[in-house]
Amino acid sequence: MTPASGNEFMRGLDLSYFLRRIGMFFLVVFVAATFNFFIPRLAPGNPIGAITSRMASASTGVENGKEMFDAYRARFGLDQPMYVQYAKYMWNMLHLDFGQSLSAYPADVIDIIRPAIGWSMGLIGLSVLITFGFGVTIGALLAWKGTPGVVRAVLPITMIGGVLPYYLLGMLLLYAFAFTFRIFPISGAFDSSIPSSWNWPYIASVLSHAVLPALSIVLTSIGGFALTMRGLMVNTIGEDYMLLADAKGLPKWRILWWYAVRNAIPPQLTHLAIALGYVVSGAILVEIVFSYPGLGYQLWQSIVNSDYTVIQAITLVLAVSVGFSVLIIDLIYPRLDPRVTYAKESSGS
Repeated sequence: MTPASGNEFMRGLDLSYFLRRIGMFFLVVFVAATFNFFIPRLAPGNPIGAITSRMASASTGVENGKEMFDAYRARFGLDQPMYVQYAKYMWNMLHLDFGQSLSAYPADVIDIIRPAIGWSMGLIGLSVLITFGFGVTIGALLAWKGTPGVVRAVLPITMIGGVLPYYLLGMLLLYAFAFTFRIFPISGAFDSSIPSSWNWPYIASVLSHAVLPALSIVLTSIGGFALTMRGLMVNTIGEDYMLLADAKGLPKWRILWWYAVRNAIPPQLTHLAIALGYVVSGAILVEIVFSYPGLGYQLWQSIVNSDYTVIQAITLVLAVSVGFSVLIIDLIYPRLDPRVTYAKESSGS
């Protein structure tokens, strides 16, 4: 970004709004972390008590087991009042210290979820970008009068998958292309027989394992983006600047993409940020269906093993990631749509 464009961006985004949005993001993180702390402790059975009980039984017969158990309680203040536990929990969150896993004790939770975050970001991030691109294109072509009839008749077929939930379409794809035709792998993220390094066999293995999970996300999400874009395009096509561009004799493709799509797409970015939360929640089930080693699959494994420390870490990461995506979209919105400004108007204007 050049200095001029940077100044133009800051004119559309005043400092007070920037600080308010940053403050709101941290408030969301604070509230999410607070709920993440109190809800398990308010649940019947007291999960924290279950953690210490299981650790006590697991340490039976182990050398220095009692000392290990007592050290764990002291480190996290589990023998302290609730407000002390809460203060230590929030302090640990600031340092990305999620504690140790219960089912894989004494492994650190951060070491368990770090690779899962990478796999989920790759799968969900790429799937969302593909969904957004195809959805915007399909919606624009459906609303554009110059779209050939054959294309207009074929495009609605791409939205059929929207009537199915992520996991159900995933199971159908798994049955058709993994069990029946054996075109793609059944589960996992790569072939374990191939060394994990940046070489073509490993990359090809990763891509082949990601095709079906990504398809289940794309096919079920593309319809919402397409229908929303179609409605925005219908309103945009009737604007005066569209009539002026047509009267100038500009090429049809330029009017479509540079005038219609460019001015209709900004509201879609807000839809993208909001839909990201739903995609993340749906992708959790997709990862379970395909045994894909992302956050969703790790969350399911943690629930099965009653590994509450890992569950808390994953739910907090998901909440923060969705809040961060909404923050980024909100901050760059004035840059994408010059008609929108967050700067306060002067009283004399």
